[in-house]
Amino acid sequence: MNLTSLVIILYLGAFAAFGLYLNSKKGSASDWAIGGSTLGIVMIAAGAAGTRIGGAGTYGVAGDVISEGIGHMWYGFNSFAALFLVGLFFVIPYRRLRVVSVGQVFDRRFGSYRCQWLTSLCVQAEYFIVNIIEPYIIGAIVSGFTGIPFPLGVAIGAFLIITFTVFGGLKGTALANIVHCSVIIFGLLLVGLIAMNDMGGWSEVVERTSENLTDSGRNEVAWWSFTGIGFATIIAMFISATIHTPAASVYANYASSAKSEDVLIPGFFLAGLIAAAMPLVAGFIGILTMAAYGSDAGLSSYLNIAQLAIDGGEILGGIALAAVLAAVISSGAPILLASSTMFVNDWIPASKSFSEEKQLRWYKIVAVIYGTIAALIAWLGNITSVLGLVLIGFAMVVPPAVAVGFVIYWKRTSEKAAFYGMASGFAGGLVMWLCNVLFDGPENADVGGFAQFYHEFYTQFGAWTDPAFATFIFPMIVVPLFTFIFPNDEKANEHKDSFYRTLGRIQKNFKWTNEEANA
Repeated sequence: MNLTSLVIILYLGAFAAFGLYLNSKKGSASDWAIGGSTLGIVMIAAGAAGTRIGGAGTYGVAGDVISEGIGHMWYGFNSFAALFLVGLFFVIPYRRLRVVSVGQVFDRRFGSYRCQWLTSLCVQAEYFIVNIIEPYIIGAIVSGFTGIPFPLGVAIGAFLIITFTVFGGLKGTALANIVHCSVIIFGLLLVGLIAMNDMGGWSEVVERTSENLTDSGRNEVAWWSFTGIGFATIIAMFISATIHTPAASVYANYASSAKSEDVLIPGFFLAGLIAAAMPLVAGFIGILTMAAYGSDAGLSSYLNIAQLAIDGGEILGGIALAAVLAAVISSGAPILLASSTMFVNDWIPASKSFSEEKQLRWYKIVAVIYGTIAALIAWLGNITSVLGLVLIGFAMVVPPAVAVGFVIYWKRTSEKAAFYGMASGFAGGLVMWLCNVLFDGPENADVGGFAQFYHEFYTQFGAWTDPAFATFIFPMIVVPLFTFIFPNDEKANEHKDSFYRTLGRIQKNFKWTNEEANA
């Protein structure tokens, strides 16, 4: 066994031991889902940031920087903007409403199960993708560097994430993410600095990168430009990676986990800063990888980070892979937890009357089943562009994010408007994505009919056909339009006064108090 494998095993072993320690602590459903509302700024920051700097923010960014250019480092800005947006405008309402699923906001406001269910469907589309990616990458790393079969590696990854989620709950994932975020940022930064020094410094890196770009016939100016990937791609990435975030239910869990409202905004602001750092470090690794190996090295997934580190020594390679594992686990555990709490609260109507003990039991059962199914799909899958896949999942969450924003900040928003706004955005984005997949190839250029029409449309507009635009534009039009056409009836307004009285005055000099919430 080499040192790289040893570091990987030690890191996973330490993580497993921490999970067993957490299992000795008994708790209620509230303790499991929202940490018993005891989390402070640091734990909220690390927990929320960890959900953002998983695979997409590490090897996903590094890989797309290699293939398309440094414009993909915009993901860092989007990560900060996403968490600060949620912290500034949404976590206070979520905490006051005591929701652990964003779909519950529609239930509190309208008593609408269909809006709650549709919100959960949109969010689960993203979370299911993430739950598949995480064990896949752990399996690939463990099998690639220890020699065990890939299915067993996936099983190990799934077992670690599932058991840690079941035993640790939200507070456990937040505690673990303090370590994970440190390992990710400082570990990969160390790898990058050592690799840059071995190459002869930054100027040598730039020169070698330019040579490799020229040799491969790539557009050097575009690759080095933050706008080189195109404004349409940048805007679509912002919509997918930022605008969707208010509907990501894991932040409702973290909002309700805070020990007081006062820690939420600074906690999410700090989370945004931490989350923004990781894509910048990953992009730096991508540049170094391009300089060292060129654009045709085929270093997809975690390999774009691992190869650079391993060539610098077995221990350095182990540190890099431990950082990648940290990134995977830091997002995998809390997202599996949020998936479980969403499923129980949004898809099992009888859960409203569950006792604490029964609710906790269902949370854990669903987490085990959900994680196992995702692992089985991961074992069968073949994942290439992690960032691209995650961004598609993000885009599907944009419609409920738009709808929940209208409900909280525009009292006239109607139930029908919220539902059909979400439905139109989700369906429009899904249709756009399917058309892009089915008809973008050159084989459709001369076949006639809709396939040729869409191929020509796609060729003409390129990145402007990204599903993110449909998922954002449709609900932005439909929600206000349908609110005027189909205003709320008396039944839909039954909870209106109590709903907005619970929210209270949401903003006051960036500070909130429980007394104001109940005024």
